[in-house]
Amino acid sequence: MTTESPTVRRRRLAMELRRLREAANRTNEEVARHLGCSPSKISRIELGRRPASPGDVRLLLDFYGVNGSEADALVAMARAARQKGWWHVYEDALPESFQVFVGLESDASAMRTFEPLLVPGLMQTEDYARAVLNTAIGADPSDVQRRVEVRMNRQKIFRQRQPVHLWALIDEAVLHRPVGGPAVMREQLERLLEEASNPNITLQVLRFEGGAHPGMSGSFVILEFPSPTDPAIVYLDSLTGGLYTEKSAEVQRFCLVWEHLRAKACAPDESAALIAARAKEYG
Repeated sequence: MTTESPTVRRRRLAMELRRLREAANRTNEEVARHLGCSPSKISRIELGRRPASPGDVRLLLDFYGVNGSEADALVAMARAARQKGWWHVYEDALPESFQVFVGLESDASAMRTFEPLLVPGLMQTEDYARAVLNTAIGADPSDVQRRVEVRMNRQKIFRQRQPVHLWALIDEAVLHRPVGGPAVMREQLERLLEEASNPNITLQVLRFEGGAHPGMSGSFVILEFPSPTDPAIVYLDSLTGGLYTEKSAEVQRFCLVWEHLRAKACAPDESAALIAARAKEYG
């Protein structure tokens, strides 16, 4: 990526502040009393759910006995983490959890995703995306349009100087569910074939005949980052907002499930042939 996401900076700062608090043998309650705030504020800062002001970071570091160049670097990181990403102009149309996801996605170096029902958002056409978003109960047309714009803008990560590598597994059901009608589906499947030829994208289809598998509970995305200081994270989408896990054991479990699905899926060439055959059936 050409620039680092403020969301990633905030997450990195959060992990470092948590590490420093634990190294100083301080509890959330002690820190909260020192800052004159609630323990929940400290927890939210350490989870990356609330941006920490440079002033608060300086006070925290003083309390932990951290000073000099290390403190200056973390305060500078706090300033950078409060900057706005491109997606913030759409924040009124997006759940907060999804804004976080877009911020993480924009700085990921690799993503592995499994989608049992829909084409992954990063590979959707505009008409397909609009058809999907219009299925939401009580969908507001202006919000739908803004969310379509977000989805199209997200796809720019494939055209940057250091494009993300996406490895997508989709269930065969994705090819058979006629979202938006035959013309929309034909265009969408042709788009999948085009994307599959991108050297930064690997696409595989999980056939019906493969039977039951460990991914039947739903879709998930594993995000990996270029810096070793930013551990992998798993994102799970839902009707009321996304859920995240970055606990090592849980991330590893999703990685094992993904590897199992990858091994069960058709090879990329065979998957492309399946997609091309299905596209012809849509006329």
